[in-house]
Amino acid sequence: MLNAIEAVLQPGGRIGFSEPAPQVTQPTKVFVLFTQPITVESDSPSGALLSQAALAKDWSTPVEDAAWAHLNEAK
Repeated sequence: MLNAIEAVLQPGGRIGFSEPAPQVTQPTKVFVLFTQPITVESDSPSGALLSQAALAKDWSTPVEDAAWAHLNEAK
């Protein structure tokens, strides 16, 4: 079951809920949706960069180049 509760993320990472949050008895996964653009500063590479080499093995082949060649024709 999904429940939505409005909250505000403060500088420094503190989250303030606009209403009481449900009580949980164990670690519970939550999803955070930002309604404004945010800047994320991190020294660690993103998932896209980490997966680039693995995907290149499958995608950088003559068969794949031929399959997508029609997209280059439009240029």
